Amino acid sequence: MKARILAVVPAMFCLTVAFAQQPAKVETKGVESKIKSEQTASGYLTELNGKYKLRAVETTIQPGGHIGNHHHAGPGIRLVKSGQLTYVAGDKTIVYKAGGYFYESGDVTHEAFNKGKAPVTIVNFEIVPVSLKGGSIMPPK
Repeated sequence: MKARILAVVPAMFCLTVAFAQQPAKVETKGVESKIKSEQTASGYLTELNGKYKLRAVETTIQPGGHIGNHHHAGPGIRLVKSGQLTYVAGDKTIVYKAGGYFYESGDVTHEAFNKGKAPVTIVNFEIVPVSLKGGSIMPPK
């Protein structure tokens, strides 16, 4: 009986540790994202077929809101639909206004802020692994 208890205790400890270690999350405030369209790649680029998906995600950042340090699961082109987005990557800050487009490679850690008085709406056109569920933002490595 003693041997069985000793065998169970380490297993219980491992389960406790596994449940206690939640995946790291990106800090956000006043941010809402919705996947608007998503399609698994198929066609002429056969090396992508079934492995990646293209999608459009609409993200709104309320005044005073932000998305903390993060990177993405894949590359994409961003369109600032409305408002003014302050984008910070390292020591470089860029302000994108409504109608502006920019490219993100996915592997660069950055932050996004809405320092204005109106909501910022961004459409993210991105390529991500087909297995990805939910958003593409990830904490820095």
